[in-house]
Amino acid sequence: MRRTARIAVAVSLLAAAQLCLAAQSAVGPSGYPVRAIRIVVPYAPGGISDRLARLVGQELTVAWSQQVLVDNRPGAGTNLGSQLVAKATPDGYTILWAGIANTVGPALYKDLPYDPVKDFAWVTNMAKVPVLIAAHRSFPVKNAHQLIELAKRQPDAIAFGTAGIATSGHLAGALFNTMAGVRLTHVPYRGAGPALVDSLSGQIPLYFGAMASPMQHVKTGRLNAIAVTTLKRSAALPEVQTLDEQGVKGFETATWYGVAVPAGTPKDIVNKLAVEIARIIKLPEVRKGLESEGADFVGDTPEELTAFVKQEIAKWGKVAKQSGLKAE
Repeated sequence: MRRTARIAVAVSLLAAAQLCLAAQSAVGPSGYPVRAIRIVVPYAPGGISDRLARLVGQELTVAWSQQVLVDNRPGAGTNLGSQLVAKATPDGYTILWAGIANTVGPALYKDLPYDPVKDFAWVTNMAKVPVLIAAHRSFPVKNAHQLIELAKRQPDAIAFGTAGIATSGHLAGALFNTMAGVRLTHVPYRGAGPALVDSLSGQIPLYFGAMASPMQHVKTGRLNAIAVTTLKRSAALPEVQTLDEQGVKGFETATWYGVAVPAGTPKDIVNKLAVEIARIIKLPEVRKGLESEGADFVGDTPEELTAFVKQEIAKWGKVAKQSGLKAE
């Protein structure tokens, strides 16, 4: 009887241990998360990056029963917020809402306060938004072929407006100059709004910027779409050809929205974040508002995003040398 009792106790303890392990697995490594998580967005509130962070944060709160807070830390070309996360404790409770600025930074700043490869563990690329090249309707160019021909005849004479220095539009313009062998002149504005106002009035012939801002004016005919800058056409404007289709082979750049955590964050936490965020960005309520702004959803793995980040750093380093790209 004693032996039977001991066996029964052992079986019960084993079952309890298995249940404990299963429960622990369900909530993540070491019970992660067991307290509030902070998402650092290195931009001011209101933009697509901020909106995506809040949508994903709400769903993480529901899924994990822990509050997920969005902390907007704009400034210094996203360096302020990025450095904050790079120096944070690597425990999964401080997350960076990262993007293209983090991969162009090494080419723009001599004293970048973080290393985008060494100081971060990359989690997942959630979405990307193509840059749309648009022209005032009086500008005698309807496609990329015509733009390149005109620009070669008139070097430095054709201006393109963007939302500012080191924005996705500026970077796309620098890459276009390099790959197409032309010299368009960059005119940076303090935001997409002022740049679009001058584009719509004809004060500046071209606009390079994320699709959300110029797209409505293309649809109403106030601006002519020249091209999008991704390898695939955008579902938001499927009739607009890519630069690759129009002869600038291999042209690819976009605003992208990724997630990173401090280097040294346990791999199981990185993977848990990647899997959960990839699930969330498939939800209809998350996609609905952002697809109308030209967002294409990705949801790749930590390994894929890490490789992409390294490729982007190399690409923008080359473009900076060839085009003289500068932060100021």
